Amino acid sequence: MVREGSSIDKALAVLEAIAEHHRVTDIAAATGVSKSTVHRILQSLVEWGFARADGSGGYEPGPRILTLAGRVMNRFDPARQASGALNALHERIGYTTHFAIRSGDEAVYVDKLEGRRPYQMPSRVGMSLRLHCTAIGKAVLAQLGADEVRAICARTGMPAPTPTTLTTPEDLLADLALVRSRGYALDNEENLPGILCVGAPVFDHTGQVLGGISISALAMDMGRDDLERFAPDVVAAAREVSAALGAPGAPAAPALNG
Repeated sequence: MVREGSSIDKALAVLEAIAEHHRVTDIAAATGVSKSTVHRILQSLVEWGFARADGSGGYEPGPRILTLAGRVMNRFDPARQASGALNALHERIGYTTHFAIRSGDEAVYVDKLEGRRPYQMPSRVGMSLRLHCTAIGKAVLAQLGADEVRAICARTGMPAPTPTTLTTPEDLLADLALVRSRGYALDNEENLPGILCVGAPVFDHTGQVLGGISISALAMDMGRDDLERFAPDVVAAAREVSAALGAPGAPAAPALNG
């Protein structure tokens, strides 16, 4: 339902509603806009190509929506959409903050904010990272099925850059079950000696895992207890990034009346 608002608010609410509802009565019920107003808006949307009659007395999204979506996605920059949440997390925590996107069997850093510490993390934008031994990587893998995880491990192998790296699919899958249950992944010196990370998954507009964000620091500067303490902040930031990318479950549009 929508709050009282302008004709533009109502038109946008109706446009959004036709993604799931077809009949005028259902659209009116979903938006809180009167049936007569919904009908007028739909006629305008049809004229513009954003809606079309479905042949059975209802309406469906029109071809112009796909055209506009294609143009928008060509210009869509996930790193830019995520920057607000990443900057806020960085300001709160002060450790190095990363945003990485999955690319096949690995992930790639697309943004990095260096921590306010007298050292720098050995990472850079454009650098790839393994999935099985990084916080972002495990946050991503935890959203995939066991068969897909095993297939990725078979293709990439599970090299052990440190003594604490998980090197069998069974051990990794057990860890991923914990990741799913608590909502975040830990890298306990599994990728680089002396570096700890906590990461959480980021989802795209289809609800599929896109990548993840993390905070990282030297083990002498951030212990395991600190990882657990900061994890909720990382999870909250990841959810905010997901919302900015249009993931399902993002805050609904305000409700209108009339």
